[in-house]
Amino acid sequence: MILLAGPCVIESEESIFKIAKSLERYHNDPRFDFYFKSSFDKANRTSLDSYRGPGLEEGLRILQKVKDDFGYKIVTDVHESYQVPIAAEVIDMIQIPAFLCRQTDLLVAAGKTDKIVNIKKGQFMTPGDMQFSVMKVLKTRGCEELSYEAAQKNGVFLCERGSSFGYGNLVVDMRSLVIMRQFAPVIFDATHSVQMPGTGTGKTGGDSSMVPHLARAAAAVGVDGFFFETHFDPTCALSDGPNMLKLEQLEALSETLLKIDSVKGN
Repeated sequence: MILLAGPCVIESEESIFKIAKSLERYHNDPRFDFYFKSSFDKANRTSLDSYRGPGLEEGLRILQKVKDDFGYKIVTDVHESYQVPIAAEVIDMIQIPAFLCRQTDLLVAAGKTDKIVNIKKGQFMTPGDMQFSVMKVLKTRGCEELSYEAAQKNGVFLCERGSSFGYGNLVVDMRSLVIMRQFAPVIFDATHSVQMPGTGTGKTGGDSSMVPHLARAAAAVGVDGFFFETHFDPTCALSDGPNMLKLEQLEALSETLLKIDSVKGN
């Protein structure tokens, strides 16, 4: 099972290493294909005053140190095309944010690297239309075939994180997991799927108590992996705190997901 986990944003070198140390069990467990996730910049925060991160240079320095010290594979977001080749020198998986999932130049730049590309489905996108984002990367890599096998071979993933449901809420249509999995491996982002955007406070809300329920449902439907933002204390996190799991919650949930996946026979 592919597992992407870590804090939403790099808050400090000290906090990153504290969280990284707590996730070591997944790196050492052969049942998981583990990637450590954190962002050097959150360019789409609701308010200009919100914390964004340490920036490209400092953020990649910290992620490289995590990689060197723990041996982790690394995944992080990129927001602009120029960031892609710089980040690719450090990371193993390039993540395309949901709001940028149709951004052609960004997808092409990611496709020109030899890294896995994880494209998050926009909250405004139908699952079927995500095939065109996949093809932008595949064609950049010289592949004209749209299929699960072609995307898997060429390292192109899709990531479900819910769809806009009126104002201030998201809903996960479990059919999208089946639809998108026809043409790409699918990661289910259980923590962003419980966001409650546009609360009028300048911050995105959420309900992390719903994370386990959605994750179990996705495992039963069938996915290739999971994305969880985790923190030792989500209440003091500088980004996405209301959605994140406590580190100790992830252990029990991940074991449950493996059991469901085993019964499902994925």
